[in-house]
Amino acid sequence: MAKIKHNNFLDTVNDVFTDAIDEGVLHLYAEGESFSGRTIGVNNRDLFHFGTTGYLGLEQDSRLKEAAISAIQRYGTQFPLSKSYISNPLYRQLEEKVTEMYQNPVVITKNSTLGHMGVIPSAVDDRDAIILDHQVHWSVQSAAKILKTRSVPVAMVRHNDLNMLEDKIKYYANSKQRIWYMADGIYSMYGDFAPIKDLTYLAQKYPQLFLYFDDVHGMSWIGKNGTGYVMSEINELTENMLLFGTLSKTFGASGSVLVCSNKKMYHKIKTFGGPLTFSAQLEPASVAAATASAEIHLSPEIYSLQNDLKQRIQYFNALVQQTDLPLIDKNNSPVFFIGTGMPKTGYNFVNRLMKEGFYVNLGLFPAVPVKNTGVRITISRHNQHQEIKALVDAMVYHLPKAIEETDTNLGRVYQAFNLETKIKPESRSEANLTVQLEDSITKIDKETWNRLVGTSGIQDWDGLLFLENTFSDNPLRENNWNFWYLIITDAQKTPVLAAAISSSLWKDDMLANMTASEIIEAERKLDPYYMTSNVLSLGCLFTEGNHLYVNDTHPLRTEALNRFMLTLEHLEQSSNSKMVVLRDFKENDKLHSYFQGQGFVRVQMPNSCKIDLGHNASIEQYTATLSSRSKKHLRKDILAYEPYLDISFLKKLDTNQLKQVKKLYDNVRKNNLGLNTFSYPVELFENMSENPNWEFIIIREPENRTKIIGVMFCYKNNGSQTYVPSLVGIDYDSLETYQTYRQLLYQTLKRAMQLKFQYIDLGMTASFEKRKLGAVVEEKYAYIQTSDNYTLELMGLLESR
Repeated sequence: MAKIKHNNFLDTVNDVFTDAIDEGVLHLYAEGESFSGRTIGVNNRDLFHFGTTGYLGLEQDSRLKEAAISAIQRYGTQFPLSKSYISNPLYRQLEEKVTEMYQNPVVITKNSTLGHMGVIPSAVDDRDAIILDHQVHWSVQSAAKILKTRSVPVAMVRHNDLNMLEDKIKYYANSKQRIWYMADGIYSMYGDFAPIKDLTYLAQKYPQLFLYFDDVHGMSWIGKNGTGYVMSEINELTENMLLFGTLSKTFGASGSVLVCSNKKMYHKIKTFGGPLTFSAQLEPASVAAATASAEIHLSPEIYSLQNDLKQRIQYFNALVQQTDLPLIDKNNSPVFFIGTGMPKTGYNFVNRLMKEGFYVNLGLFPAVPVKNTGVRITISRHNQHQEIKALVDAMVYHLPKAIEETDTNLGRVYQAFNLETKIKPESRSEANLTVQLEDSITKIDKETWNRLVGTSGIQDWDGLLFLENTFSDNPLRENNWNFWYLIITDAQKTPVLAAAISSSLWKDDMLANMTASEIIEAERKLDPYYMTSNVLSLGCLFTEGNHLYVNDTHPLRTEALNRFMLTLEHLEQSSNSKMVVLRDFKENDKLHSYFQGQGFVRVQMPNSCKIDLGHNASIEQYTATLSSRSKKHLRKDILAYEPYLDISFLKKLDTNQLKQVKKLYDNVRKNNLGLNTFSYPVELFENMSENPNWEFIIIREPENRTKIIGVMFCYKNNGSQTYVPSLVGIDYDSLETYQTYRQLLYQTLKRAMQLKFQYIDLGMTASFEKRKLGAVVEEKYAYIQTSDNYTLELMGLLESR
């Protein structure tokens, strides 16, 4: 494997969203001539609305509507000037009232996204560091990552993980002026809370710690004067805190509000805050509606509205507690999340609820991990008790139906969210299928395996036996891998599916950018297993190519795939793996829709390179087929050096040679933190030397015939007539002098032809160099499933988020 392409995040999200759009649960248009808030028109039907973020229903309050209408009549539809020059006449009153609500200075912004973009770059100094809770809203993450261009480090911690946060604080304490932790007050998907009191304690313990809260989902329905969840948890806003609230959502109008008690910082932000300076200001109607809402918030009425909503929330909670519905977080916010696990189950469930008369939101990747898809339900004052009861009854009835139709069960949903349950995570069994799962290739018929899976790379029977023997009984954890071999057959013993599977310890940053890996590697000098996790994978870290066989024409194909998924879940649990990676598929693979429906996201991997030697009898005949440009490269950069080098093909190495080639391999590994893996054990190279299917292409220095400056470690897959250069080792001091890597590629080509192999599997990385020698480049994709988006982010899969 090799470094992932970081620009594919939008492609990955597009895949997920396109599926949801096709299923009719995203990008819908509301219908109707008017809205009451209680119902919403969708597809020619009025549905009870359980998807609003206007929890108090103020967007339908007549006082806000009248204020907005009056403002339009007096001041027009907009006030087209920057606030830096002059503000709409209505702004002063709004700012005064919101200031009175918070008892602290405020800045009114166009919306929270522009607000964060204006505030974060202004508040954070180049000498500071930022730590993001992984679930903090996208708008905060996006604004914070702008500061990477100013060399401000932006780190991330797992959701609400205070131990990890404290470790990060300690890491930056001696080098940074201030350390900003950015989090939501109420998180928008599960409705769970940030541990505000614990965070304020940390801020007292570490004076460098500054807290930045986005509390837009905590606004209005809780807190004194409706100032939100964060303010309800603290006595006062201290100078090391910045707080964002919203004038949209529950507040019933538009815009957002920054609250800042630090006078110096407040003046700096208000004077010049990027988008706060250059963006258009709120429309007169929005300002007037927000002012009317602020008046309500400053009156005792806000508490009767809060209590009214609270009763509905408690009623919904009480009903759900009497069911087996997988409620992901039990809390008193108006946001609830009922897990479905797989996206296709979520699509089915949402459509069933809409047909029953209820509109709810689907929570899916990237807002939640893809295997943690579910239905987000919001309770508002618009919802009546009888409708709340009817919704719960509908969910109790339809979730089992959705689960059954998508070949899963409730136990698997609970397992996906790590919820406690006595329900077993089993799926329907197919009587006509037999599942053979073995932990050693020696228990699998050799001819059958080589015909199904052993058609490329080191995935043949002999190659996997070599890997089993090599990656076992080693002193270090990272060099002991578990292997499984799965064959599913029908009643006539005809194979329907076969797969090679492994579990091993991966560095969490294996595919992250080099800068991130350098920082983490510094920590690993003290703790070698810092930020590492077990990963369940098709194939293993040492293999590339086809690891999965599926008989696409077999009538039990889908049933076999379902058993494959269930097997993966069992192995994931038993191996304590944090991620499942299905590797090396083509872009238009027939399994794409199936994998996405099962909770996998597709990401593009580095290109794979192969050479078909065809019927060329000699190296001269083969190179004659290259382009004129490639021929020139061959003459100038390879053949010109070949006569001066000592090149040999060895089947066995002595102790000194083994020591040298291991060092050369480590040179390459350490030089490429873009693919940050553990070092392979010395036993690997010793076993290669003793195994008849391995050989070494050795290049020695001309002036010193005992010094090896380059090595290619090559496997011979005789059954598929494929020559596999699996690893490379380089002396970088002489790389440019002798063009060692290019020479190794060329000698690999010559050797494969000499041994009468038809194919060369050159694997990933360096496709530009391999293409010069006639390699065909293929795009490769992986499907990844995890219950923790933090790991995806760290690995670089969400780098563009």
